[in-house]
Amino acid sequence: MIAKTDWLTARVRATPVALALIIGDQQWSYRELDQVVNRYCLGLQQAGVAAGHHIAVLLPNRLPYVALIHALARIGAVLVPLNTRLTAAEIQWQLTQSDAQLLIHGEEFADVVGQLVPDASCRFVPLATLATEAEQEPEILHTPPFQLDAPQAIVFTSGTTGRPKGAVLSFANHFWGATASSYRLGLSPQDRWLSCLPLYHVGGLAVVFRSCLYGTAIVLHERFDLDAFDKSLDNDAITLTSVVPTMLHRLLTRRQGKPWPASLRHILLGGAAATPELLELARHSNAPVATTYGLTEAASQVATMRPEDVIHKPGAVGKPLMFSTVRIVDEAGKTLPAGEKGEIVVSGPTVMIGYYKNPEATAKVIRTNAAGGRELYTGDIGYLDEDGDLWPVQRRSDLIVSGGENVYPAEVEAVLRQHPAVADACVVGIPDPEWGERVAALVACQPTAQVTEEGLATFTRARLAGYKQPRLIRFIDALPQTASGKIERHTVCKLLIA
Repeated sequence: MIAKTDWLTARVRATPVALALIIGDQQWSYRELDQVVNRYCLGLQQAGVAAGHHIAVLLPNRLPYVALIHALARIGAVLVPLNTRLTAAEIQWQLTQSDAQLLIHGEEFADVVGQLVPDASCRFVPLATLATEAEQEPEILHTPPFQLDAPQAIVFTSGTTGRPKGAVLSFANHFWGATASSYRLGLSPQDRWLSCLPLYHVGGLAVVFRSCLYGTAIVLHERFDLDAFDKSLDNDAITLTSVVPTMLHRLLTRRQGKPWPASLRHILLGGAAATPELLELARHSNAPVATTYGLTEAASQVATMRPEDVIHKPGAVGKPLMFSTVRIVDEAGKTLPAGEKGEIVVSGPTVMIGYYKNPEATAKVIRTNAAGGRELYTGDIGYLDEDGDLWPVQRRSDLIVSGGENVYPAEVEAVLRQHPAVADACVVGIPDPEWGERVAALVACQPTAQVTEEGLATFTRARLAGYKQPRLIRFIDALPQTASGKIERHTVCKLLIA
């Protein structure tokens, strides 16, 4: 489907003076945001960016990032958002894997960019060089028709094996997700979405497009700062916000029964399974928590339960959003009846195009059903109750979700095995009241080698992002195995918790 204009252009024509973005004491209307976007469009085109190019971005949550998201959409380039917590080695791999032709980075990331190996296929461009100081509205050249089915971004997501995979999301994925979310949560022209989720996460990215489509405002924070977040809730007429369990735990502890602002309609809780204790704490504080289930491969939101229903079904995440379908299947792909646990399978227009340059991984998770529809096999375990509400039980088998960040054991294990003293390692997530899960490792050393927990921690610190670091390392002569030779992860968990 082809349209003449991108979403921001259409929004400016509809409500030019409506508030679009608030950052601290500054604010921008949609017309003013559009002017900033146009200047970045000109800077991008002067840097040689054209439709179809893959452009990596390494920036904090600030105005330039929001503007670049819209600017890349306007000129038809594909965004590759990079996690700002990655090491140089991790960034280098993602640049190569995504075929990025340009890396736009802020000055605060100059050190890590300086560690990257120069590559003729990808240029490194400081953000400052893109900014133009034109006093008049710049002329935007070579702006292609907006295509709803075109790729918008390659968002790297974690799995249980191997390296991260780049989920290719289309504008259509975002559009149908935004439409369905508004039907479930309601919509008001006065909505203000407090967003502190990183813009490299699909949850943060989705808010940018949804607010533009709705014509509502984003109150953007650079990161989750408890004091600033709590103050913003009370003083900025916030109606919606998105948090992960760790954030909610800290917020509830901080407020200690203080009334919630009357404007606040929903606290969307996702990113990891909420514990019964956390939901009970939220209930006692009258927090308007809306539990959600989603994943990058489905453009963020799949199912959501409104606050008034969460009270009666703590642990459920509600029914699938409009346009989406969820079914629970056994190992053979057969649909299971209500109450029986199996793999969560999602279908609908929010399902990604596929994993970039990874047809084998794509074929494993996206399959065609008997009716010819595309279905996403999530790997997550759950069940549907008699009312059709979804109850997630386990996220992607071995996947660790710590503070809302996905950590896949295979990557951490591979780094541990690089140490000359390590013969084998098994990495698991162990329960943590604040972070949801902590990364923990059980390590078997070479027969004649020795290494301390501190020594291994120093070794991994240079090779893995902070949130992937094992917070607990214990040693054992040999890892527990099943009869078939596979590592018994459940036993490993017990040994680490004991």
